[in-house]
Amino acid sequence: MPRTRPYHHGNLKQALVAAAIELIRRAGPHGFTLREVARRAGVSHNAPYRHFRRRDDLLAEVAAEGFERLTKSMNEAAARGASPIERFQLSGWGYVHFALRYPEHFTVMFDRPGILKSSARCKEAGGKAFAALLGFVRDCQEAAVLSPGDAQPIALMAWSVVHGVSKLAISGQLPFSTQAKVLEFTSSLTRTLAWGLAQEPPGVAIPGPMPPP
Repeated sequence: MPRTRPYHHGNLKQALVAAAIELIRRAGPHGFTLREVARRAGVSHNAPYRHFRRRDDLLAEVAAEGFERLTKSMNEAAARGASPIERFQLSGWGYVHFALRYPEHFTVMFDRPGILKSSARCKEAGGKAFAALLGFVRDCQEAAVLSPGDAQPIALMAWSVVHGVSKLAISGQLPFSTQAKVLEFTSSLTRTLAWGLAQEPPGVAIPGPMPPP
């Protein structure tokens, strides 16, 4: 008789997430179904529905896990700094380090923006990641290293820089042969960015909503 797949799993939810990450690695966030996830996790094709009604719910779980790991990576890297400006710089290093270590999470987090809007947990985790960056900026402002005022424009500049490096790195568009070289470049870049921001106030306004056509 054909062997049936088990419905239960010791840690079904995490097994499904791990299977999804492997499929994302192979085919991207669009190229698989919940049935394929179940097959790779070694459970029945109905088992994923205990936790995820559709594929986007599973992707939202991957993204939320990614944002939590991103926050942890930024905080752990920043903790090595001896001053507010060093912690600000190292948080950017932690951002790129996360992207290199978890490229599948990174892809889902930023290539599926609709997930952030539809998942409360994902939105909360993403907000905490940006709040961590804002905290490093404000610490520098309180230490009179960066210009006072609204911290958000400075945070957006810093995020744009390290996000660009991350995206280029995981897509193989940077001329570096190893991840160590990418991180070495990131260290130089974040030092330059911090120095530039300290020398010149950003003067960037956050635009409001575009008027209707």
